[in-house]
Amino acid sequence: MSNFEDVVEQHEMVLLDFWAGWCQPCKTFSPVFESLAAHNPDIFFGKVDTEACKDLAEAFQVKSVPMLMAFKKGELVWEGAGLLPPPQLEKLLENLRAATVEVVPADEEQEP
Repeated sequence: MSNFEDVVEQHEMVLLDFWAGWCQPCKTFSPVFESLAAHNPDIFFGKVDTEACKDLAEAFQVKSVPMLMAFKKGELVWEGAGLLPPPQLEKLLENLRAATVEVVPADEEQEP
């Protein structure tokens, strides 16, 4: 995905599937991911081939595939590796829709 920044900035909600061609669980998950995409048009679903997009995979420290990452309003709000069963995927999408992302003004410092 060469246009990563454009995708997360232009879409309110984004779910990315980091995968690899050699990964059997990724192949098993692919039809599930595609079905979710077809039934949830309000969310942008994208697939990131970790072999072709090594810089992006390294930037997000993807060490295991499949890896899902959910973004809301340009901010990473959830990430998880492995095969999620359909009920957990539905809950993930529900939580993504409900997630609020608050932007703290640059002049306000937060304590750790």
